[in-house]
Amino acid sequence: MRISPKVILIEHFLYPSAIFASYEPARVQTILGSCVAVCLYDTLLGVGGINHFMLPCWTGQGMPSPKYGDIAIKKLIEKMSAFGSLKQNIVAKIFGGAEQLGRADGSYNIGSRNVSVAENILAAEGISIVARSTGGVTGRNIVFYTHSNKVLVKALKST
Repeated sequence: MRISPKVILIEHFLYPSAIFASYEPARVQTILGSCVAVCLYDTLLGVGGINHFMLPCWTGQGMPSPKYGDIAIKKLIEKMSAFGSLKQNIVAKIFGGAEQLGRADGSYNIGSRNVSVAENILAAEGISIVARSTGGVTGRNIVFYTHSNKVLVKALKST
């Protein structure tokens, strides 16, 4: 009988407006409401990365930050490219985008706007979305394993 070696994982909690990518196997956890996380995985190299953004697009005022989806996704793609990843080998998973903010009629639609930005940028970059858990009205706790592209999703109870 062959015993496989235990994989030692980097443990990381991803805060809003942050990006994480690693050659080393990592377990990355984040909590999402209207925010969105995009997980990218290179199917050839076996490396991955994740972002957590709060708003869809940078307005051009202030510093361009990964707080904004258009900045966060492009920065994550740049990090993957720095590892040697080619876009044709990268797949994406997207999570979050619940409608938790705004007036009772949901008129701000921050969650759905965040999801739309992720979909549009990934399509423009030629990166396929292979899984998702988006929308709704409850938040999510996600755990992403950068070395396997496995994502665990747990719905949070609304209060």
